[in-house]
Formats: sequence, C-alpha cells, structure tokens
Amino acid sequence: MDDIPNDRLHVSTTDERRETIMKAVTDILVALGEDPEREGLRDTPSRVAKMYTDVFSGLQEDASEHLKTVFTEDGHDEIVIVRDIAFHTMCEHHLLPFFGKAHIAYLPDGGRLTGLSKLARVVETLARRPQLQERLTGQIADAIETVLRPRGVMVLAEARHMCMEMRGIKAHGAKTVTLVSRGVFDTDAAKRAETLALLRGAD
Repeated sequence: MDDIPNDRLHVSTTDERRETIMKAVTDILVALGEDPEREGLRDTPSRVAKMYTDVFSGLQEDASEHLKTVFTEDGHDEIVIVRDIAFHTMCEHHLLPFFGKAHIAYLPDGGRLTGLSKLARVVETLARRPQLQERLTGQIADAIETVLRPRGVMVLAEARHMCMEMRGIKAHGAKTVTLVSRGVFDTDAAKRAETLALLRGAD
C-alpha cells in the first residue's frame, strides 16, 4: 500500500484498532478534565473509534486498484473531465475536517480509458486518510498517471479547512485551491489554459 509512513499505524485487526482508539479517546477526555463515565460521554470513545476506522479506512486500501478496470476506445484522443467530486477528509496537523470538491482531467493515450466512477473512487479512497490538501491533489494525479498512462493529467482541488475556521485565524468561508498538472498540460500552454478553464467551470 502506498504512502504509509510508519509501521506503528498497522494494527492487525479492526477490533484491535478500535480498542486502541477507544483508550486514547478516554485518556483525552480525562486530560481535558471531563468524566468519561458520565452519561453523555460514556459511549463517546466507542463512537469515535467507529468513526475513525471509517474516516481513515483509506489507510488500508490502494487507491490505484480502482483504476485497473481499463477499456480502450479506438481513436478517442480528447480530454476526459469529471468535475465536482465531493470529498471529506481530515487534516493531519489537527485531525480536523477539510472538505470540498476535486476536478479531474486527463488526456487518454491510445484510447485507454477508465470508468468515470472509478475516478471518484480514487478521490474517496485517498481522502480517507490523514491528509494535506497539497498531497491529496498530487496523489490523485499520481494514481491516474501511473495506471492509465495518459498524455496528460490535471487535478484541481478546492476546500474549506476547519483548522482555519474553528481555531487560529478563524477565517470563516476561506477556500484553499491546489492544482497539479502533468504531461502535456505542463508543456502545451494552450491545452493547459483550455483545460484549466473547463475544470474551473468557465464557458
């Protein structure tokens, strides 16, 4: 599996992962001065453990597997674009959510295509990890480039970060935009401009 930085993240079973998370959440509640045995908090560690095993399930998956169902459409050499793929993920710095939309374009080589829903699956899998928006954008492009081997790929992501809105500067409603382009979208200025306009939803 790609990009797992530390063997300590690997616990052998889901039940073991949940037990470890439950203990950690209980410790946090105590450290905050709360009573984890009071009625409102009694089930919080198990709820958080269940949520975290779901929210971070992408750590146990290889996103590129979703793209291995490939078909060929002879003569198709036009850009494929999927816009407005919604995602929710967690900032690895504060474990607070950030969420938004990813827009993907790729220029097939030799008519090599994948199902449109597979692109959304890639985004979903990669988002279900502790993330940085910059890394997420690059990982989406990497997966498409590695498996489909297109002439070019471009990924635009825009998101709101709760670590900016709930704490620190409290910049409510601010959006972060990240862009990654590869292949022909780096070398052909006209193609890059056309594709970027389409990803942004321009006429």
